[in-house]
Amino acid sequence: MKLFVGIGGAVATAFLLASACGIAQADSVLDNWRFDTGSGGLVTASLHATNKLITGGGALSYSPVLTIACRANGEPRWSEWLQLNDAVSASRTITVSVTVDKASKLNESWSVGPRGRTLVRDGADGIRRLVSADRLLLSWRFGLLSGRGEADFDLAGFSEAVGQIASTCNTELP
Repeated sequence: MKLFVGIGGAVATAFLLASACGIAQADSVLDNWRFDTGSGGLVTASLHATNKLITGGGALSYSPVLTIACRANGEPRWSEWLQLNDAVSASRTITVSVTVDKASKLNESWSVGPRGRTLVRDGADGIRRLVSADRLLLSWRFGLLSGRGEADFDLAGFSEAVGQIASTCNTELP
């Protein structure tokens, strides 16, 4: 009987450790995401690209940032944007090549934000296509002679991040 209790205790301990590791692993999925609630009901989650871009001067490098956003009391309800350190030369819209999970490339028109350092795409469809994805690759031209930029994102935790934003934003999932 003593052996059974010892084995039972070991099994219970192993079960507790496995449960705790599972919880820690679930929390670590969102560790790369940064959440924010801004004024006017804007709720965001941001993720740095896994790659680096060299700045125009060539001395520094940075990772572009993908942000998904929900507006609690406004339209469009859902948006995604790409934050850059170097400006693109386009003034209103820019063509961004989008590849989700190594599927075929899609070209989309994204709006160019203030000072050309933010590329924006409004609508829930952009968020919806990424919920079950593992990777996102975005590619764009900085200018006619400036070359291309590329941002590669590991989307681990994306569906959880969208769920957290939707809950905070008090809206349905896209």
